[in-house]
Amino acid sequence: MQNVKGTFDYVGAEQALRKKVQSVIEVNFELYDFDSIETPILNEQELLASKYAGGEEILKEMYQLSDQGNRQLGLRYDLTIPFAKVVALNPGLELPFKRYEIGKVFRDGPVKRGRLREFIQCDADVVGIQGPEAEAELMQLASTVFRQLGMDVVISWNNRQFLRELLACLGVAAADELSVMLTLDKIAKIGRDGVQAELNSKGLDAGVTRNIIGLISMDNPTLEQLTVKFDLGASRGAEEAAVLQALIDETGLGLVCRFDPFLSRGLSFYTGTVYEIFDETGLFGSSLGGGGRYDDIIGHLVGRDDLRYPAVGLSFGMESIMELLLEREMPTALGYVLVLPIGKEQTSLALKAAAKLRSAGIRTRVDASGRKLKKSLTSAASKGTRYVILIGDDEAAQGQVRLKDMRAMSESLISIEEAVYTIEKSLP
Repeated sequence: MQNVKGTFDYVGAEQALRKKVQSVIEVNFELYDFDSIETPILNEQELLASKYAGGEEILKEMYQLSDQGNRQLGLRYDLTIPFAKVVALNPGLELPFKRYEIGKVFRDGPVKRGRLREFIQCDADVVGIQGPEAEAELMQLASTVFRQLGMDVVISWNNRQFLRELLACLGVAAADELSVMLTLDKIAKIGRDGVQAELNSKGLDAGVTRNIIGLISMDNPTLEQLTVKFDLGASRGAEEAAVLQALIDETGLGLVCRFDPFLSRGLSFYTGTVYEIFDETGLFGSSLGGGGRYDDIIGHLVGRDDLRYPAVGLSFGMESIMELLLEREMPTALGYVLVLPIGKEQTSLALKAAAKLRSAGIRTRVDASGRKLKKSLTSAASKGTRYVILIGDDEAAQGQVRLKDMRAMSESLISIEEAVYTIEKSLP
């Protein structure tokens, strides 16, 4: 008996940490006024394989199946296409519409560190805002979440339209744009020599390849430097990027956001801004999240390629975030109060005491297993339990409980109401 490759069970302290991370993300989704939605895991294969649905690479990884009616179906591989479907099916939605969804997605791809076949995505998207203020707000959201998780990150960003304009200045033909973008997107992984080797294999004109190598040899060029050097000031992509750069500078996001002229992200449906989130130290190579603008998907789904629904999204990489957090230190289990009846006849009193603790919002466990007292206390101490409530014959006769503080190595005979008050005062 074993799990399918690329899937895992999460239990104990690790699962507690996963839920904590998801809670931080969800609380901030709500704080930024995104509405929760839930979409089906099962979708029509035609929807998932639509022209703008993620590119050929992801479609190869889509789990495909058929039902008893021989309908061709697939498991969702992200949460963006299902969201686009929701907007397309509900033309009466008031715009702008902001939504978030946290759910499992599935990809039949290679398994490696931080990349699984069944994993959780945490997405926020907004449709109906044309300007880059939507991107800036999502960057603020990402910055807030990682700050609360105690993680120092860098948000690398670019504009794909600007990159297209840049490549055109270098002589790259429109037919080769996407292929060259995908190669440039890998520069951090394969280096300049790797990029040159890939470009040579594409059969590009030698002069064009030299121009591209000259570009990537520049020392961290800024948006302004590239705009001036290639005279792109009046181009659409440069204007969009300049407005976003101004918002980043004016809101203090410049502390975490870094312009990267070679970032394009692999998905072909992005039409403007793209961004990707990385560990600031650079020691952890996997992306911690990302997103971008995709103005063409929804119009395509409603059969109107000429109709643009401005949309932009952000996705947190739950598995990569967990990998990095677990790399730092193994989480401890959530603390709880242990209520321990000494003797079966005290079980009902223990349950009543636990009910009062839980009514006060205190996580409580009742141990009515009948184990020896010393063994139960040793087990509680090993799990970091601070408070144990003992109820034996003497305590029951006096209508009280014995509260043990395992940290202070003290105990007192008090009422359950006093015990609840004492424990509440010590909670963080």
